Amino acid sequence: MSAKKESNFEELMVKLEEITNKLEKEQLSLDESVKLFEEGMQISKECNSKLEDAEKRITILINENNEIKEENFNPED
Repeated sequence: MSAKKESNFEELMVKLEEITNKLEKEQLSLDESVKLFEEGMQISKECNSKLEDAEKRITILINENNEIKEENFNPED
């Protein structure tokens, strides 16, 4: 049983762009178009998840009293 290689964000974006180009430029049947659209939506969800994960890991360096302090990123601030 082989583990599926997880794609990085950039690879997913390339795949999404390829799907978009096929949908815009190629003469596809309705079934082919729907299948590609579904695949694109799944890739879009993966990209969004990766962006959310990255946002959670972001840290901000703050200069406070000549000391550099590291804090977790909080988008509500």
